[in-house]
Amino acid sequence: MNTLQQVRFILKPAVFLACLVPLALAIAGAFGVAGQSLGANPAEALLEFFGIWGLRFLLLGLAVTPLRKLTGIGLIARFRRMVGLFGAFYVGLHFTVYLVLDQGLALGPILEDIVKRPYITVGFAAVLVLTAMTLTSTASARRRLGRKWQKLHYGAYAAGILGVWHFWWQVK
Repeated sequence: MNTLQQVRFILKPAVFLACLVPLALAIAGAFGVAGQSLGANPAEALLEFFGIWGLRFLLLGLAVTPLRKLTGIGLIARFRRMVGLFGAFYVGLHFTVYLVLDQGLALGPILEDIVKRPYITVGFAAVLVLTAMTLTSTASARRRLGRKWQKLHYGAYAAGILGVWHFWWQVK
């Protein structure tokens, strides 16, 4: 088995499963399995949990190129899209928990939060950037958009900055 086959059939599935570990931990916490618990306020616990994991994956995705250049291991670049999409997935779960569990899908309070709370405004902007990037992450979207695709996907840096800013303001 050559190196590309090892990446495709062994390493990528292993990384995929590793990226699902936080979701498994959240599910275990929701059902009280293996000593995991979401505590007295499960919505807040899930909101924080998914937000932190989303930010971790986004920053890990941004770190792929510098790591590749520092280590000389070009193979790790093959995991950038997967890691970035998992970042968007966990940010999406974070946003969904906010919309459904925290706000009960009440559009008025949600819009009021986005306008009145700067950290939510910044977080919402990051969600919009990630949504555009996620929707255009396929090979066919890359072909269709041509050079515009690369410009759009530089938004990963903006999403990373906005995510850190959102987190920093929220915990401050």
